[in-house]
Amino acid sequence: MTRTMEVVESSDRWPEMYECEAKRLRRVLGDQIVRIHHIGSTSVPGLAAKPIIDILLEVRSVEALDGYADAMRRLGYEPRGEFGIPGRRYYPKGGDRRTHHVHAFAADDPHVFRHLAFRDYLRIHPESAPAYADVKRQAAAAHATDPDGYVAYKHAFVERIVEEAVHWKQHEVDRTPAKEGQE
Repeated sequence: MTRTMEVVESSDRWPEMYECEAKRLRRVLGDQIVRIHHIGSTSVPGLAAKPIIDILLEVRSVEALDGYADAMRRLGYEPRGEFGIPGRRYYPKGGDRRTHHVHAFAADDPHVFRHLAFRDYLRIHPESAPAYADVKRQAAAAHATDPDGYVAYKHAFVERIVEEAVHWKQHEVDRTPAKEGQE
């Protein structure tokens, strides 16, 4: 079987699917998880997406997470190591019919900020979502059975939005008043 790049309309079920899987991951990984986030297009209300739930784990140590490979397999995930991003641990679930992706980083890794900035930017700036959905649909049409081609097609658009999102998020953080007990 070959993976098919399919972009579908947003589903009200995606947040529930995330919550269900987040509970399963918390039970298995316990205190290795510092924080867990729903990221990617399925985390943005109204945004068309491949129907794959992306989960970002902030963990105490990605190296310690390697010791949970069998536990992740029992949950249906395939441990793939860094898979092209240094400091990450990547786990797809569902084989050619993907249902979930887990991306794990150490809690202080800059990739965490970038992923959350991208998600939050699209949530707060819904005018960017239709253009992103169009690019994803075009990518899926041009690369229906080529995941690498799909990602490459979207790359320039995504990087532009990530750059805007990081800039926006950094300024949001700068404008946020310090909470009691914080500097």
